[in-house]
Amino acid sequence: MYKKQIKILDEEIREIAQNTEIGQGKRGALKGIRVHKFHIEKQLFLLAYEYETDVLNLIIVGSHENYYRNLTKYYKE
Repeated sequence: MYKKQIKILDEEIREIAQNTEIGQGKRGALKGIRVHKFHIEKQLFLLAYEYETDVLNLIIVGSHENYYRNLTKYYKE
């Protein structure tokens, strides 16, 4: 990632830390996980996270293509 992209990602993480309800809650196999969507330049990115007792666990960040398949696979491991 380039410095500008990292800066945007950092800003999005700070935004999640300030408002943990910002992401969309998931159901089924991904229950308990929230996914926050944002753009870097014209590309849509998704960031999955969990929030438990003052701890923000970042799980996976990536573009939309195959994102939920990869997230489910990672979360089951």
